[in-house]
Amino acid sequence: MTDLARLVSDIAAEMAACSERGTVASYIPPLARIDPRQFGLCVVLADGTVHQAGDSEQPFSIQSVSKVFALTQALGKIGDALWRRVGREPSGTPFNSIVQLEREQGIPRNPFINAGALVVADVNLAGHAPKLAIGELLRFVRYLADDETIVIDEAVARAEQETGFRNIALANYMRAFGNIRHAPELTLGVYFHQCAIAMSCRQLAMAGRFLMQGGSHGRQAARVVSPQRARRINALMLTCGHYDASGDFAFRVGLPGKSGVGGGILAIAPGKASIAVWSPGLNANGNSMLGTLALERLAEATGWSVFAPSGQA
Repeated sequence: MTDLARLVSDIAAEMAACSERGTVASYIPPLARIDPRQFGLCVVLADGTVHQAGDSEQPFSIQSVSKVFALTQALGKIGDALWRRVGREPSGTPFNSIVQLEREQGIPRNPFINAGALVVADVNLAGHAPKLAIGELLRFVRYLADDETIVIDEAVARAEQETGFRNIALANYMRAFGNIRHAPELTLGVYFHQCAIAMSCRQLAMAGRFLMQGGSHGRQAARVVSPQRARRINALMLTCGHYDASGDFAFRVGLPGKSGVGGGILAIAPGKASIAVWSPGLNANGNSMLGTLALERLAEATGWSVFAPSGQA
């Protein structure tokens, strides 16, 4: 039986001692100022037990991890009709690439690359002013985490609006194909603000519990999504959640996961745990360098990989 409390503490200590920590996301000014020496890890088990270590209570910009929650919300609004506007295949290209959109007539490969997330934001905007759409997503995340203190970092949102030229280009390009249906600046406003949601590792791991528990909310009887939809969101996280390094993450860690350039990763061990890790330094693919290593250590020690033989954990 794994001593999980000790394991989490040991992993945090190992990560604190690492000299190679990657590079913070310098193209978003507030993220460029984050101390790369920080590291946090939180594991929430199916029985509600929480194990955490390091800077696990420090809020950080979750960035693309927000795409998991926005996707869940969009599927709740229009169901499988979403898949007529965005695909479900790994992209094999960087998260902000425009190359495939021309060849594939403005249909993004999956909802976790930036182009796909913009389509999801466009779906979530339907029938709302941007401010209302943003508030709806924030309330949803607070509900999932059982935490009303979660906020949007307005300084990060402003910086993204001022520097997000590639995302602006993606939105306008898809608008030309009719796959962005609102004024691009409105859809972009929703997207930039969702990426600026600030959460700690503990809050993020709590928010991911519904994917660990077959779509159920925490220990309550309330259902967030059906078991089938939870399984499919996990499948997309496994195959597409780390951009053009998704295959490597599956190879090394073997868990559904979604990364963000703020250095956070949400990982799910179905039926066992919801895990959040944060270390601001990124590798060449834009994923947390130490966060990925920490999850590899955790999966090895617990046997939680979805590819592990039944009963190994």
